[in-house]
Amino acid sequence: MEQLRAPFKDRNRTTVYYVLSVILGTVALSYGSVPMYKMICQTTGWGGQPIKSAAHNSSSTSDPSARLTPVTTSPRLRITFNGSVSDVLPWKFVPQQREVRVLPGETALAFYRATNTSDEDIIGVATYSVTPGQVAQYFSKIQCFCFEEQRLNAGETVDMPVFFYIDPEFVNDLNMKGIETITLSYTFFKARYDREGHLKPVANTG
Repeated sequence: MEQLRAPFKDRNRTTVYYVLSVILGTVALSYGSVPMYKMICQTTGWGGQPIKSAAHNSSSTSDPSARLTPVTTSPRLRITFNGSVSDVLPWKFVPQQREVRVLPGETALAFYRATNTSDEDIIGVATYSVTPGQVAQYFSKIQCFCFEEQRLNAGETVDMPVFFYIDPEFVNDLNMKGIETITLSYTFFKARYDREGHLKPVANTG
């Protein structure tokens, strides 16, 4: 009788191991998906996120400054700005300019202004996106306050810079034909922390 039960015991043990592996894999994926997705978005431009690197399409041996050559034969692009905050964050957050006009390959500097309207110090974290979404692969930020903790004291106001450029390869992509206006949007959220005191990832809003 024990000999007949042995194969079933081995099969049940294998099934249990398989189920546990699936559960552990799912848990690990759920914890890692947000930061991994953010990293992929910043590298590829998926989800409307601007490219993180100033020379994202160049090789490690090329000179990044070569990509910062304005394409004077191209019409200037109209870059507009949006700013918003989550419902639970008592901040005022607005762009300091309605728009700028740049050539592909030309650097531009813009500012956002944030004010803590509450009577307590608060830490916020911003996410960002670009529309139309397909332009994100060519929108490169050199300096940005996104995904970093920003602490504002009660009643404090700060100006936050965004230094960026549109990669000159934009003009060679037929999918970009007809695009004249690009919008950069930022949303601030109140920073949240886990039990170990680490900043929790903020989901992309793009």
